[in-house]
Amino acid sequence: MPLLNQEQIKEIIPHRDPFLLIDEIEEMEPGVRVVAKKYLKEDEFWFAGHFPGHPVQPGVLTIEMLAQAGAVCILSMPEYKGKIALFGGIDKARFRGEVKPGDTLRLEVEMLKLRKSFGTGKATAYVGDQRVANTEIMFAIGE
Repeated sequence: MPLLNQEQIKEIIPHRDPFLLIDEIEEMEPGVRVVAKKYLKEDEFWFAGHFPGHPVQPGVLTIEMLAQAGAVCILSMPEYKGKIALFGGIDKARFRGEVKPGDTLRLEVEMLKLRKSFGTGKATAYVGDQRVANTEIMFAIGE
């Protein structure tokens, strides 16, 4: 049973279909860490063109999924309710495996630094026990 389902996630972050890219929150300590999941269906819009006959999730979408999980973690804090989290930067991104239709992506984000209007998080994506991507994400809190 998830801690937050997609409808509850929509109460925290402004993303909507087709760009709400996380399905549930499994664990969360607001402002500290979060674990989210994305269940990749064969009919996700990006698989048709990336790549026909060999569908693979674009790495940038994995980074976006990690960022959305991090946004839920930050925007769940009372002082950030109703605000938005914007990308400030992406550092040290590494892709270590393919993400394919049918995979369940586990998205883990740990906040390294949080100031009044910006912060940094360490983000890692897994399929099963295999790490498929990791990066540091910087974000700004906007109105």
